[in-house]
Amino acid sequence: MNRIKIFDTTLRDGEQSPGCSMNLPEKVELARQLEKLGVDVIEAGFAIASPMDFKSVQAIAAAVPNCTVASLARCTKGDIDTAWDAVKEACHPRIHIFLATSDIHMEYKLRMTREQVLSCISEMVAYAKSKCADIEFSAEDASRSDRTFLTQCYSRAVAAGAGTLNVPDTVGYSTPQEMSQLIAYLRQNVAGIEQVDISVHCHNDLGMAVANSLACVQAGATQVECTVNGIGERAGNASLEEIVMALKTRQDFYRAETGIQTRQIYRTGKLLSSITGVPIPPSKAIVGANAFAHESGIHQHGVLANAQTYEIMKSEDVGIPQNTMVLGKHSGKHALREKLSSMGYELSDVEMDDVFARFKDLADLKKTITGSDLEALVLHHRSAGATACQLVSHVVNAGDGLPNTSCVKVRRDGKVLQEVAIGSGPLDASFKAINRMLGMDVKLDSFSLNAVTDGEDAIGEAVVKISDSSGETYTGTGLSTDIIESSIRAYVNGINKLIEATA
Repeated sequence: MNRIKIFDTTLRDGEQSPGCSMNLPEKVELARQLEKLGVDVIEAGFAIASPMDFKSVQAIAAAVPNCTVASLARCTKGDIDTAWDAVKEACHPRIHIFLATSDIHMEYKLRMTREQVLSCISEMVAYAKSKCADIEFSAEDASRSDRTFLTQCYSRAVAAGAGTLNVPDTVGYSTPQEMSQLIAYLRQNVAGIEQVDISVHCHNDLGMAVANSLACVQAGATQVECTVNGIGERAGNASLEEIVMALKTRQDFYRAETGIQTRQIYRTGKLLSSITGVPIPPSKAIVGANAFAHESGIHQHGVLANAQTYEIMKSEDVGIPQNTMVLGKHSGKHALREKLSSMGYELSDVEMDDVFARFKDLADLKKTITGSDLEALVLHHRSAGATACQLVSHVVNAGDGLPNTSCVKVRRDGKVLQEVAIGSGPLDASFKAINRMLGMDVKLDSFSLNAVTDGEDAIGEAVVKISDSSGETYTGTGLSTDIIESSIRAYVNGINKLIEATA
């Protein structure tokens, strides 16, 4: 078996996806989960992009002792210095530098000749190597670069000290056959390539990012760059969970394996969805709600007789919780902790106290609480922590021919505030009341509501995207069996993120 390294760029390339921005605590929390997942490298960000990006990379470098932590940098001394300052305290730091090598990028973006690009690669990779032992070099737009010139670029990078050569299909233009041929060509023609890892980074513009990545593995790539749930710029990146489970399920074909703890896959995807407010599509391979569902009578009969008739994987292999685990209002904290532990969730005493209190509240509203209910409580406990504002109560008056009014009470810094407002609907009235009592000019950009669980007493998850006067966007999520309450909680959660970011 060939050991394939998993390079996760959810926190860098993935966060560039519209609507997927994360604040500092959320990035650190996701990084810790990625470490539990077993990824080899976490690309924590682009340190020079902003002071917040620098802080995020620095915080992640200090938070995860077992993974390599990388920062992206252009081929400039300023970028490299900033990247090194951000990752130098990591147990396993890496600087990931890139430079475009396709003719169209060199002419119109870089305005550099081939000779200048080659010279820059040699100089900057060597400079980065003088600071950090682990250097990765990416030839941006490699799939559209002249192969002879690309070979020269990678040979220069190896000679200057790069330990990983990344081959990006930056614009998602290539096909599996082309990517396979490119990797084979580079293996034959790049001087010293046998001493380094060959990495691939594929985008999904034509829907072939996973197929292209797997084709590269077959051709000899030893590292795959990907993101959780496939998030990323434009149509996204290669999906981590799809690549990992393809290699695991078809080891007979790919003859390759990863170090991923696959039972953490579903949990990681749900955590990312909870943080960003971007739901996982039901038909999403591996982690979607329908991935292991069977409606056809023929399929159901086959699965009941032998699951392997229609299921090539087991849902428990990727950590999907089973709804056979049922608790009720008489269950105690010990039983809840045991149940959560069996699902793979290890909570601190403080976190457990918060989740247990909300579990008791939920148990008063539902007859039985399933594994999915518990998962939702755990994923949302972070929204109820030490925040600037907390919802105390709400009273809504709505109806046909009546004015829609809402009275909302919020506790901020120990003081209870109350306001009443009229709106075009109960939620509009509630949001206006909150804005008025806090003296904030907040605009609601989007709103969505999803059922987390099934049945008439299902938990509803509300997701709002709000923006302040400067245009900065924040995502808020809320959870309740009452959709009005979950919506107000989501709005308050979004405002807390805004307050935290501008404090």
